[in-house]
Amino acid sequence: MILKEEYLSGQVLLIDKPLNWTSFQVVNKLRWEIRQAFNIKKIKVGHAGTLDPLATGLLVICTGKMTKQIDTFQGQIKEYTGTFTLGSTTPSFDLETEVNETFPTEHITPDLIHEATKQFIGEIQQYPPIFSALKKDGKRLYEFARAGESVEIKPRTVNIQAFEITKIDTSTALSTGSININFRVVCSKGTYIRSLANDFGKVLQSGSHLSSLRRTKIGNFNVDHAVSIETFIASLKG
Repeated sequence: MILKEEYLSGQVLLIDKPLNWTSFQVVNKLRWEIRQAFNIKKIKVGHAGTLDPLATGLLVICTGKMTKQIDTFQGQIKEYTGTFTLGSTTPSFDLETEVNETFPTEHITPDLIHEATKQFIGEIQQYPPIFSALKKDGKRLYEFARAGESVEIKPRTVNIQAFEITKIDTSTALSTGSININFRVVCSKGTYIRSLANDFGKVLQSGSHLSSLRRTKIGNFNVDHAVSIETFIASLKG
């Protein structure tokens, strides 16, 4: 059991973020629970790298003086697993928005899928999604998107160390025209897996969007060592 003084002096907490929670909500919840458990008036709590609400997995939470290490943790290599759905796109590149266009998938073979991953290994130029929290002229990009306003987005250089296809599911190809592929990606800070999904579909001369995402590693931190929010709260109550 972690003591009050240890939270204040600084702790690194590994949380397995649930679906539909924002990273900010997780931080607020943990801060409130720690304050209540120890009758603390004020304590610094922050996360080392945002996860979208529709993503699950590893969220590194820092308390007290360990919040000074957040930038260091954010800059470390990350690993993700998830699913791309080939054959359709969405404006947000994931399931936050509805499908806006469909594409043929009959020409897509397992060999073509595996070959396409090679184009994304190493340093690549990537356009962040318009539905993102990046700022442009003092506004979040998603604010422009939700208002239906167009905005120029500049590409960024990111590094993808590994891009592995772990499963190809064509069972829905005949009924819906879509193909689900599971993946594992190891990448640098600033990489948008949603953008990777969108770009991957273009390389396959089709469309693609991200249908599930889980962060499994940040540097040496592993989601296997993370706990749920409920388990963490239970530990506070002894």
